[in-house]
Amino acid sequence: MAGLDPEPWRLAPEGEAPLLAGCFVAFARGEQGPGRIGDHAWTGAVLWRHGRELAAVAVAGRAGGPYSPGFLAAREGPLLAAAVAALPERPDALLVDATGRDHPRRAGLALHLGAVLEIPTVGVTHRPLVARGHEPGPARGALAPLTVDGEVVAQWVRTVGDVRPVVAHAAWRTDATTAAEVVLGCSGVPPVGARTPEPLRRARHAARTARAAQEGGGAGRR
Repeated sequence: MAGLDPEPWRLAPEGEAPLLAGCFVAFARGEQGPGRIGDHAWTGAVLWRHGRELAAVAVAGRAGGPYSPGFLAAREGPLLAAAVAALPERPDALLVDATGRDHPRRAGLALHLGAVLEIPTVGVTHRPLVARGHEPGPARGALAPLTVDGEVVAQWVRTVGDVRPVVAHAAWRTDATTAAEVVLGCSGVPPVGARTPEPLRRARHAARTARAAQEGGGAGRR
């Protein structure tokens, strides 16, 4: 699948900041494990530019199947696609809570979703899947490559100084360098300074808030 990519997408060196989006799936409480086909889910999506949230949506749906290792796209892909389609504008790039080329077949959910939507994607996770590499230095902005068979497929990114790094994954039309730039550019934003990129963090909040409204519970920490 790596050879089928069209022209790589990159951040403009200057000028208008890209319109980013983040998307995240929250399953019903008790259905977060391997699950089954038809599990209840709420998907949040958020538009983000210039350090501001421009729009947020939440869409209810049903899982396409149970979770099977390496096949997360079958369970979550259609849910995420529906939420991104509900946004009032099409983003320039999309952050996804999933891997991209750091995958046994070099095609994780973030890459699949971008190919389906024809939107450049960046995966963001707390740890690599199959890639290996040492963590970066302790300062904000420190990077370290993650490789599979000698290919750099992702990077550790220290988004907040002296806080555990995240992994920025190359996915659809993005490489590891661009992925790291996107993740760093929208993470650690004052006054919160969270290590998770803001579009993704806020999409998670939107999904969990919608779930809580349906289930009658708290939305959880933002």
